[in-house]
Amino acid sequence: MYKYSKLTNSIKQLIQNGELYPHQKLPSLRDQVQRTGLSLMTVLNAYQELEAQGIIYSIEKSGYFVAPTSAKVEKQINLNTQIEINSLVFDYLQATQSAHIPLGSPFPSNDILNPPKLTQILGQISRNPANYQIQHFSGNPELKKLIAQRYTMQGIPTQADDIVITSGCLDALNLALQALTKPGDYILLQQTIFYGAWQIAEKLGLKVVTIPENSQTGFDLDAFEQAIQQYPIKVCWFMLNCHNPLGFTVSEEIKARIGELLDQYQIYLIEDDVYEELYYRGQKPSSMKTYDKGNWVLHCSSFSKTLGANFRIGWVHAGQFADHIQHLQLMSTISANPLIQKALVEFISNHHYEKHLRKLRRTLEKNKKTFFANLRQSLPACCVIENHQSGYFLWINLPEQVDSMQVYQSLLKENISVSPSALFSVGQSQKNGLRINCSFEWTDEIERSINKVVNTIQTAI
Repeated sequence: MYKYSKLTNSIKQLIQNGELYPHQKLPSLRDQVQRTGLSLMTVLNAYQELEAQGIIYSIEKSGYFVAPTSAKVEKQINLNTQIEINSLVFDYLQATQSAHIPLGSPFPSNDILNPPKLTQILGQISRNPANYQIQHFSGNPELKKLIAQRYTMQGIPTQADDIVITSGCLDALNLALQALTKPGDYILLQQTIFYGAWQIAEKLGLKVVTIPENSQTGFDLDAFEQAIQQYPIKVCWFMLNCHNPLGFTVSEEIKARIGELLDQYQIYLIEDDVYEELYYRGQKPSSMKTYDKGNWVLHCSSFSKTLGANFRIGWVHAGQFADHIQHLQLMSTISANPLIQKALVEFISNHHYEKHLRKLRRTLEKNKKTFFANLRQSLPACCVIENHQSGYFLWINLPEQVDSMQVYQSLLKENISVSPSALFSVGQSQKNGLRINCSFEWTDEIERSINKVVNTIQTAI
């Protein structure tokens, strides 16, 4: 096979998989030369062949673009009645914790978390033994009031009693799903989603229906409506802002339509919004509570991704389910750490939190931009990187023949962790994606680690 034919087939495959979408600009001829190592004439021949087939089109002085008729997005709704993922997640978390370079970590780098002012406040109040007492099982009243005020400022009228404080977002999600389901119920997930959703579904004995992502918008409304018409869905669990692991944020128009369908079909939604504060610029993306017409949405979030794992305090905007969730909480975690809750009240009340968030967003944007530039320059053209303006993850779509689990296991031998597709898409045939944590400052050690990631991928190809 001619070299230009291999490049032609690689680009076709990316388009057919929906990884390149209509009207998306392709890399320039010179960029493609740098990525692939092919000659300029070889790349030009490949582009001209694709253009002759109507798969791409060119605009003078602008470059080459994907033709609108060439994108094929397969919509496949899957039912998972038996889920087995807990052992895989356990092994993964242990490996990530022990890896010297934790590019697979779900948390931002410790170097940019754990604000000194919050640590100082925590140290001061820890000297008083009375602050260790659990006085309110549903959470510190002042902290609940502050969280409720933040919702109200976003146009979501909220009372403190609507909020239940939990031991992190995963605890909030777990309690919310327990409150709304019983074993054997059908729930709806995005096909690629945070592994905690699969773990909890396995534990609760739920049947999981999944819908595919839309390569352009992130969320497939048609598949969503088809799924809720086809199956007796009790609860949806979606991540719509700064999606983990893919990174996209769904548009306000799509969120509004989701809200209409929830109300029409009377289906509950648990929204996992743990990355809600990690947008880079402009206005904060709305939560689904903004479009909640009939109190169908339970909104879950946490301070752990903005302040650090040591400050694992989460909450549920539970509304009418607040009492039920509090009862469930008494049978499990009982209450979140009272000392940390009290420290958060002072930290937030004195506007230290907003100052920290502004600095954190700037740092994450800078670090992620550096990671993306280096990966884009180093990876072959057949590896497509999903890069969105929020959060600290990059998702790398690998060629079909590459098993990301094998890449992950090879890198562990180098003491580097990454996150393979198998963690996020249970029962799916697609095994060729990697999530990279890009929150770390770019150092010589990080650069060497990224080079090893690239070399391992290239070897697998």
